[in-house]
Amino acid sequence: MRIRVWHDTTYRYSWPVTGVIQTLRLTPRNTESQYVMEWRIDVSADCPLTAHVDAFGNISHTLTAEGPLDQLTVHVEGEAEIEDTVGVVKGTVEPFPPSLFLRETPLTQANEHIRTFARDTVGSAQDRLTMLHALLDTLHETVTYDGDPTHVHTTAAEAFAIRRGVCQDISHIYIACARSIGIPARYVSGYLYRADGNNRQQAGHGWAEAFVDGLGWVAFDAANGMCATDAYLRVAVGLDYLSAAPIRGSRTGGEGEGLDVRIRIEQSGFQRQE
Repeated sequence: MRIRVWHDTTYRYSWPVTGVIQTLRLTPRNTESQYVMEWRIDVSADCPLTAHVDAFGNISHTLTAEGPLDQLTVHVEGEAEIEDTVGVVKGTVEPFPPSLFLRETPLTQANEHIRTFARDTVGSAQDRLTMLHALLDTLHETVTYDGDPTHVHTTAAEAFAIRRGVCQDISHIYIACARSIGIPARYVSGYLYRADGNNRQQAGHGWAEAFVDGLGWVAFDAANGMCATDAYLRVAVGLDYLSAAPIRGSRTGGEGEGLDVRIRIEQSGFQRQE
């Protein structure tokens, strides 16, 4: 499937800021199943974008803008062709061994309730892929998608306690479960083309990847109860959402910050010919 993405992130300040520094993880890489046809980032302010590769192998940019600024917009536009590999991810840049992704973070730390849920869910299964699919199905049935009770700093334990959350929360719970039973897992940020025709979204998508011996990394979207397909555009990975977040940064001066995110994802009518 070939999909096109338009993504605008706009910050508005009731009192102008004197400076902004941001890290952007908004540029996807090619893999064996993902080919980026074109991609660009535009910023409303007259400022440089410095490209680099972060510790996890993500293409990143540093934005440094000087004020006074009462508004800043980051516009992303691009097109990619994606192949359905039933979730198996190949051809990625891997600076670290899979074992690094057993490391807990504050957002993905498993408490006793999560550890018990994971053990009970996988039961006596020994095959990693079977265990991961059991976690996928059971977690999808257990936690309801709901954006009201959680926020960007909600932990896996907090979301699991109320059995509600957005894709970020449900992915954090999935990662915590997998790590608690000894399976490396990580967070993925990106975009999802929705088959229901809802192509205008207010946030990107997030899911998890877990490492399976003999297969490598496999993508699991517990929020939707499925492995990633050709509708998933993979952009960045990290130990949790914060290390794979599309935009993170800080500002000096100013006050009253407002944030508006608008994303449009459409399927392109032209496919690359082999």
